Amino acid sequence: MPVTEQDVMSALKSCYDPEIPVNIVDLGLIYGVNFAPAPDDKQDVSVDMTLTAQGCPEHVNISMQVKSRLEQLPGIRNAAVNVVWTPAWTPERLSPDARKQLGIE
Repeated sequence: MPVTEQDVMSALKSCYDPEIPVNIVDLGLIYGVNFAPAPDDKQDVSVDMTLTAQGCPEHVNISMQVKSRLEQLPGIRNAAVNVVWTPAWTPERLSPDARKQLGIE
């Protein structure tokens, strides 16, 4: 059974920006998920994601965390993380759960 975008998003809910106690999915940092077929009925996955600020000192650690987590999924051969800056992240991207966790609502 191929891995789906929903599988990827569920897995990424275990990844956090160490400076913010909310997972990267609820922070709205994931912009896109793309799949490509790979040998042995596996898939390669690439994730377009951003960070809350361009100067984020944790960008390498977060990217490595995402790659590692995705490569643990059965059916994924390789994962790649593309950090993008367009569109820029804004607090409007926060999920309702993230807003509650951060005390915004």
